[in-house]
Amino acid sequence: MDIAAMSVVMANSQVRSQASLAVMVNVKNLMQQQGIQLTEMLQKSVGEAPHPSLGKSIDIQV
Repeated sequence: MDIAAMSVVMANSQVRSQASLAVMVNVKNLMQQQGIQLTEMLQKSVGEAPHPSLGKSIDIQV
């Protein structure tokens, strides 16, 4: 393989690596945002704890 072809191959490899890294950074940022939003949603939805025996038994007459 001559030097010019090797240079092209190495440049293409570097471009692929940079693109892959950019995608991973975007995915990481998206996951962080979703994690923050999920935490906020869970904090908003938490109310008072239900009564411990509420809904545990059913009264039935036959």
